[in-house]
Amino acid sequence: MGFLGQFLVALISLSQFSNIAAGEETKSSESCGFAAIFNFGDSNSDTGCMSAAFYPAALPYGQTFFHDAVGRASDGRLIIDFIAKHLGLQYLSAYMDSIGTSYEHGANFGAASSTIRRQNRSFFDGGSPFSLEIQVAQFIQFKTRTAKLYSQGQGNSFPRPEDFAKAIYTFDIGQNDIGAALQRMGQENSEAVISDIVDQFSNQLIYLYSQGARTFWIHNTGPIGCLPVAMPIHNAYNYTPVDGYLDQNGCVVYQNDMAKEFNTKLNDTVVKLRALYLDASFVYVDIFSAKYELISNAKKEGFVEPSEICCGYHEGGNHFYCGDYNVTINGRQIHVGSCQYPSSHISWDGVHYTDAANAWIANRIITGSFSDPPLPITRSCLLA
Repeated sequence: MGFLGQFLVALISLSQFSNIAAGEETKSSESCGFAAIFNFGDSNSDTGCMSAAFYPAALPYGQTFFHDAVGRASDGRLIIDFIAKHLGLQYLSAYMDSIGTSYEHGANFGAASSTIRRQNRSFFDGGSPFSLEIQVAQFIQFKTRTAKLYSQGQGNSFPRPEDFAKAIYTFDIGQNDIGAALQRMGQENSEAVISDIVDQFSNQLIYLYSQGARTFWIHNTGPIGCLPVAMPIHNAYNYTPVDGYLDQNGCVVYQNDMAKEFNTKLNDTVVKLRALYLDASFVYVDIFSAKYELISNAKKEGFVEPSEICCGYHEGGNHFYCGDYNVTINGRQIHVGSCQYPSSHISWDGVHYTDAANAWIANRIITGSFSDPPLPITRSCLLA
């Protein structure tokens, strides 16, 4: 090949490379522009369902940001609130709180105490009527109702029918399943139980796919052994656990190990779903690692010890949960209320996180740093 031929080949190759690079740059800067969010979960993402259905929330819950009780298990916002804000959408209204509510940009089906698989316990016995299966059924009812309202020209407060395919479907559920499995350790095969939990989770994801969902943002479960109410320091006086019971952060190892087992199986399932449904995006978000990173670096990040609880009284095996009331313990009257500076705490009430901690976690996960594939949430609709 002569010099002119070599020059033309090089020129064509350079042009093709430039086109490819330009295409990749366009894709990397592309945003999904989600029209709506549909959330499924437990108290970590419940924005008012349980409060509307069973008992009204009361201060000091909600005091920091909303300055009122708004049905959230925190002093302020939850991770789902920060996600909605980041996507330029309104805070999600709870599906069960329908009076005067706008669902134009989605709905929240998450409810406190919810589990992936149904538990043989009533709400008053620590269970929940809102399993993931029930939440998905409520979503189908919501979608059907929306279509009917639009056909009648009355759908102003609801998402447009075409928005359901353009929405992001978020999931933060499983912690209560792990808690229930921990209570039954030794009575049943934990590995089989976790496999069944993940299988039921998968079934609901597949069903939502069949109903048109295409972008799935799936949180794994957090470090349940790091919840302060699980720590020995809040459950007995002068108790010294055996070696290996706690990790370097004071978290209960065997409880976190079960959460990790669930997370591993969930991740494997998400990978399989991704291979089966090529026109959908399944993003696995490692919320465990994000929360554990915060717990491990609490002081460095400006928080008090992660075992400290802002609201409620949990000492020596006495557990009085967050509220605004007095109790008498050993002849001493104690006010069970909020600490003075909630923003300095990771734990709000011993189980749930503060507004400040939720903000810290949300700011890490929305970037894609804890996701597989590592896509920021604004581009999570893009197929790998």
